[in-house]
Amino acid sequence: MTTNCQVISGGVTAPRGFSASGVSAGLKKNNKLDLALLFSETPAAAAGVYTTNLVQAAPLVLTRQRISAGGLARAVIINAGNANACTGARGLPDAQASTQAVATALGIPEEQVLVASTGVIGVPLPVKKIIGAVPQAVASLSKENHAAASQAIMTTDLVPKEYAVQLEIGEKLVTIGGMAKGSGMIHPNMATMLAFVTTDAVISHGVLQQALKQVVDSSFNMITVDGDTSTNDMLIALANGQAGNQEILPATAEYQLFYQGLLEVCTALAKMIARDGEGATRLIEVTVKGAPSRQDAQRAARSVAGSNLFKAAVFGKDANWGRILCALGYSGASFDPTKVDIFIGEVQVAKDGGALEFDEDKAQVMLSQDPVHVFVNLKSGDGSATAWGCDLTYDYVRINGSYRT
Repeated sequence: MTTNCQVISGGVTAPRGFSASGVSAGLKKNNKLDLALLFSETPAAAAGVYTTNLVQAAPLVLTRQRISAGGLARAVIINAGNANACTGARGLPDAQASTQAVATALGIPEEQVLVASTGVIGVPLPVKKIIGAVPQAVASLSKENHAAASQAIMTTDLVPKEYAVQLEIGEKLVTIGGMAKGSGMIHPNMATMLAFVTTDAVISHGVLQQALKQVVDSSFNMITVDGDTSTNDMLIALANGQAGNQEILPATAEYQLFYQGLLEVCTALAKMIARDGEGATRLIEVTVKGAPSRQDAQRAARSVAGSNLFKAAVFGKDANWGRILCALGYSGASFDPTKVDIFIGEVQVAKDGGALEFDEDKAQVMLSQDPVHVFVNLKSGDGSATAWGCDLTYDYVRINGSYRT
């Protein structure tokens, strides 16, 4: 089913009834934007997907509790520069204090304020700075300030990440928008990232949660930069119903349309994160087909995209296809190694799991493109999947060698 989605501007505030702001609370150096606020004019159905890391930050714990308890939200406050993770007994009260300040300033129930943080782990949150900046964040709320909000949640990101689409569902125009941050500590099972998706569709908390979990499986859980899964990863979705469509129900044509629109937004944001990997120069897109199952294809594609050896080869423009086959072999996917065909762009570099004469110069041209496309045919079934990563460069070590200091 095609959605006929139209890509539009506006990011997280593109849907009806949403506004945002981005201000400086003094958490980053040089008065950079570091505090974002997202607001819905009316209560919105809320859903979330979170990191699988056993070590989880206080803001994530609080947000998950509030979504599970009520399924509704009006606002999300997001700070960059400090993760409020591994901060002991003060972590949760600090997260609550920031949400209380927002609730008071907006005149809404505190349990309908969610919170997210990103930045350095193990340093107490300068919560007084955040509370002091909340009035400015509230006063700056507007449809136009989506760009400022997307900038305020950045850490080592080089570029802000926004995307929005419109589509027709039940003869009503529905908008889905989003913003995300992420550049390092990116790996499947919620890559290290924060993402916030808004929609004006009429959909319940439970059905939105179902759609979000399904979408994550094919988008954010299919990107990798460096193999690290963080303590603060979360994807939050808010649906305020202002589009006025008939309520979207599971197993309907309307659900499939909404799902495809949500998938397009999340996939676009996920690819932006992978392309903006710390120190990266090129996006890598790995497509695996011919797997015994979709799960096998996902395992295989993620393994290749995450192989540090292959990522380094892409940086050096070296068509070292043996690293691809090696990554397939330890992926956990089921296949016959003697059947595997591998292509780098238009150049076939391996056939039936073995060496093949190919034009090295043309392969180098394929490895110079952005994105670099890798195609693998396992010839063992009908399963297929795509994963995204980035090349591994000298700058990755430089950035992470001094991230805290």
